[in-house]
Amino acid sequence: MESGQAENIRLGRFCMKCIMGETERLVLRQMTEEDFNFLKLIFSDHETMQYYPSTKNDEETKEWIGWTMENYRKFGIGMWIAEDRHTGEFYGQCGIVPQKIKGAVEMEIGYLFKKSAWGKGFATEAAAACVRFGLFEWKFDKIISLIDPKNIPSIRVAEKIGMTYEGKIYRWNKHLSIFSIENMGLAIAENL
Repeated sequence: MESGQAENIRLGRFCMKCIMGETERLVLRQMTEEDFNFLKLIFSDHETMQYYPSTKNDEETKEWIGWTMENYRKFGIGMWIAEDRHTGEFYGQCGIVPQKIKGAVEMEIGYLFKKSAWGKGFATEAAAACVRFGLFEWKFDKIISLIDPKNIPSIRVAEKIGMTYEGKIYRWNKHLSIFSIENMGLAIAENL
């Protein structure tokens, strides 16, 4: 499969598995309603969600899946499920979503992984793939990441994938740091 092309297995008009990309250890695929239990594992964990506004209950998890699927339909992008390339084990989610920032629509990379996947480089590997996909395949001028300033591991991921600190924004009832990478960062992204 060439970089950035989705591999589809179709049943009728529904895509059962749309692979958005692969890395050395991961497959990034479209989220489906069948991912509810995997996502609930992350969304109900207070430690995993400590830098987010709150944990998510069942209804909010279903809404998240619906929002993500709507992003696929409207924009062709969204959060993707990150799973082990060989075993299919669920690790988390990573992807690109549109965000309205200071009156403009920006493409934001986000990542959230279950605790047992922390510290193994999966977030960096998945985020680097998303940066390559966004800059090279979709030719975005810029990709941002909104990160709680206390979330040092996420800041490290952003820096490892070539993002730099851009400023602050007040959103979701808290101050967030904005990290970004622009087309001038393509030389860095080529090395990811």
